[in-house]
Amino acid sequence: MNRLILNKIILILSSLSALIGIGFLFWILVTLSYKGITSLHFETFTNDLVGGGIRNLLVGQFTMALMASALAVPLGMMAGIYLREYSNNGKLASVIRNLSDVMMSAPSIVIGVFVFALFVDPFGGYNGWAGIVALAIMMIPIIISTTDNMLALVPKELREAGIALGGSKHKIILQIVIKAAKVGITTGVLLSFARIIGETAPLLFTSANNQFFTMDLTEQFPSLTVSIYNLATYPDEQSRELAWAASFVLTMVVLCINLLGRYITRNKK
Repeated sequence: MNRLILNKIILILSSLSALIGIGFLFWILVTLSYKGITSLHFETFTNDLVGGGIRNLLVGQFTMALMASALAVPLGMMAGIYLREYSNNGKLASVIRNLSDVMMSAPSIVIGVFVFALFVDPFGGYNGWAGIVALAIMMIPIIISTTDNMLALVPKELREAGIALGGSKHKIILQIVIKAAKVGITTGVLLSFARIIGETAPLLFTSANNQFFTMDLTEQFPSLTVSIYNLATYPDEQSRELAWAASFVLTMVVLCINLLGRYITRNKK
């Protein structure tokens, strides 16, 4: 009898906790959607920040995120392939895996300060290249872990079949193992991209912000997230409305990327 009562109490508390969490999330999304949609105008997407829009911010944010991905995806995948296919689970592999786990949990602002010391202070000012490096550093450990884990799920019989057919190790990896794990790896890349495109802290110390349209990565670079942070602190109502609109657009972008990742995974199942 006591066990039944205890089970019911735990069930009620668990359900209540879930409802509270969902309730706060729903509250945030509803508030963000209402204030964001009512603040959106056609000019929001056609003007730069200096003219009351977010065009240069969207271009700048995607430029840095895509260039960071171009740097992080090959490096992360190669490291993951080494860990699973070449390291034989030795001590070096264990060290790399532990370091990767630590990097994944490292606060993003710490990464921003680290990159500031290496790529901003010595070069005399904020620049877009430093922002790209900071985002890539955040992305690499996620891709390493995803690639490592997805390759571990590939049955060893596939590798043995490749060896039986006389394939070299690198051809077996590229043409059989990677092909079998490509859905999981792609999902990991999408989720890591969704994470970095919403980051603010590392960009505050690296690329900063620019209210004008520019593609010059050697100077301060436009950033949507940094602009949201700045606009939300301004006293005038117009700036705060633009911050709500930019927040809504950014949330929709991250949501779409996450849904795409879920869709790819679901189709695989």
